[in-house]
Amino acid sequence: MPRKLRALRAELRRAGFAPDHQTGSHQVWKHPLLPGVSANLAGKDGADAKRYQEREVQAALHRLAEAQRRQQQP
Repeated sequence: MPRKLRALRAELRRAGFAPDHQTGSHQVWKHPLLPGVSANLAGKDGADAKRYQEREVQAALHRLAEAQRRQQQP
């Protein structure tokens, strides 16, 4: 069963992402450590997330983890 968009947005928010801008139902989420990287979520909170939306969120979270790991290395 697909996750809800509400869950994806909550996961991004917990990771430090914030909505950058919105056009219609499309929200673009960005993180201060990741210039040029964003996650675009379209739809209402209660809607099922599409597979590509889940992949996009996971990719953004993976890139954030890599950036944080690079920052901590001496």
